[in-house]
Amino acid sequence: MNKKKILSRTLLGIVIASVSITYLCNRAIKRASQGHLYADSKSIPYNRVGLLLGTAKTGRNGNNNPYYDNRIQAALSLIQDDKIKYLIISGDNSRNDYNEPEMMKADLVKAGIDSTIIYLDYAGFRTFDSIKRLKEIFGQDSVTIISQQFHNERAIYIASREGISAIGFNAADVSIKQGLKTQIREKMARVKVFVDYLFGIKPKFLGEKVIIPA
Repeated sequence: MNKKKILSRTLLGIVIASVSITYLCNRAIKRASQGHLYADSKSIPYNRVGLLLGTAKTGRNGNNNPYYDNRIQAALSLIQDDKIKYLIISGDNSRNDYNEPEMMKADLVKAGIDSTIIYLDYAGFRTFDSIKRLKEIFGQDSVTIISQQFHNERAIYIASREGISAIGFNAADVSIKQGLKTQIREKMARVKVFVDYLFGIKPKFLGEKVIIPA
């Protein structure tokens, strides 16, 4: 067999293995979230604490990020319908000029939410870190996660691995055209979850525990 055929078969094997792994990871994560996702704030069960997962307020083009706007609206709905008592906002604050938790808090307070019910997690650099820190720093073993459905599915899977009873409240999604890149990245992120557990990855930062009142 010549080198060209060997290379072709090797590449084909890599492609098949990659597709299979991606499929299996995706299936496991979707199965874990079945029966735990809600889109109506009137029917979702009550949880004392909600976890709002951060994202950028604007895109690279400077336009509003619909993922952000829809998550803010979803959090507002849960609070206004008394479906959560406290809200943890977990996001990226890796630069002095970029602070997802503070941006989200400011918009929620502007919309009339009492700032005293909001707690900020500045080290939620990844969903993996946000869920791990929810238990290890904020001491929570039950939560309502707030994000888009695809994101909630992955977060719920991680929560299940951490012994956290989690449900997800699905913020409105965006169009296929707008969200194509995000959906592609999501497939890779789902594989990364299993890699993280395989190698025992820890959150980038932990720190002092935060007490949330009863």
